[in-house]
Amino acid sequence: MAFTLWCIVIGVLLIAMTIGGSYVARLPLSAAMLYLAVGYAIGPAGIGLVDLHPMRDAALLERLTEIAVLFSLFTVGLKLELPVADRRWRIPVQLATVSMAATVAAIAAVGVYGLGLSWGASILLGAILAPTDPVLASDVQVANPGDRDRLRFGLTGEAGLNDGTAFPFVMLGLGFLSLHDLGDWGWRWFAVDVVWAVGGGLGIGYVLGMLTGRTILYLRTRHLEALGSDEFIAFGLIALAYGVALLCHTYGFLAVFAAGLALRHIDQRRLPASPAPAAERSQAAAAARTHEAAARPADAPAYMMRAVLRFNEQLERFAEVAIVLVLGALVSLVDFPADVWWFVLLLFVIIRPAAVALGLLTTDVTRSQRLLISWFGIRGIGSFYYLMYAITHEVDSALAGRLLSITFAVVVASIIVHGISVTPLMTRYERRKSRANKERAVG
Repeated sequence: MAFTLWCIVIGVLLIAMTIGGSYVARLPLSAAMLYLAVGYAIGPAGIGLVDLHPMRDAALLERLTEIAVLFSLFTVGLKLELPVADRRWRIPVQLATVSMAATVAAIAAVGVYGLGLSWGASILLGAILAPTDPVLASDVQVANPGDRDRLRFGLTGEAGLNDGTAFPFVMLGLGFLSLHDLGDWGWRWFAVDVVWAVGGGLGIGYVLGMLTGRTILYLRTRHLEALGSDEFIAFGLIALAYGVALLCHTYGFLAVFAAGLALRHIDQRRLPASPAPAAERSQAAAAARTHEAAARPADAPAYMMRAVLRFNEQLERFAEVAIVLVLGALVSLVDFPADVWWFVLLLFVIIRPAAVALGLLTTDVTRSQRLLISWFGIRGIGSFYYLMYAITHEVDSALAGRLLSITFAVVVASIIVHGISVTPLMTRYERRKSRANKERAVG
């Protein structure tokens, strides 16, 4: 009976989103808000279709969220077309490093002096909540690989990078809780968990992505082999990059992001420099679905990118539906003390804007772009993953419950308030940008 109900719920939800997706996109709502509500309805507070508990089933939830984040990180890497040497890369890099560290430090201070947590627990909380979400932030990310808008590029790159750059702070927090070896004076943490794990993860992912992409293109264009099954490229490269990175004790999230980025950048001279109109793109996509186009040297890179990105975006959407449904179902099992809500407000309106202002120093962004980047620090599945990671690494049950209530409050609040505000704010931003472009063209 439960399986039957699951089939009905998922079928109705997916068909409803297909039929009403364009209408919902015009409303001050996000798809994640609807998934969250449906999840709550099928959870213990509703019909009881979901029988999961965040403490009992932490290992399973860690794996589910891990997979969802991996799909999203690979997609993010595929979308970022700008050359690595482009100055606009300073925006996401500084957000994922300077702003990340500032956010962790601020949350840690509030955790100690405002929430009564230890320094180790507070640093761990900061690491859980600091990364912005690559899964739920699709409405503010680059719309297509040719999108070079600084706001969208910055938010997309930040979400791709900081799910990996948060890991050193997670390990630091666990170390302060005596659950991870930091070494004397923190030398092991800095040398292994920061320098090697970050640099090694990025390097391994980029090399594997480049080698895989070039090998497939060589076989297609020179020998008419390796044609079709483009979806295997996504699955295979994600699994390969993640597995090798973990085997080498580096951060797999960064490796998967870098692999997608490298695949995007192979033979970039042959990739389109700017997006075509929607009708033209759809016609090109239809025409490209032939082995002849896939093997033509001038078209092979663009064909492969289009096919892989399209497939991976669909995987990302399915993962979003599944995880947010589960998140909504678990909400009724979490207690939300009063002090959680003032912390959520503080994070959204003070800590995030201050950290972004610090991270964007010396970058070329407008005031409106900086304000929107500050607001759209969307928390979601990435934070959910780090929470489950901490619980499975034997965090004390009382502390785990405290982290659970704070993290769920932040994620749920983020889905709601950012979901309500994303459509009107981004519509206004695009209109102002379009008007400014027309004025420059006339001038």
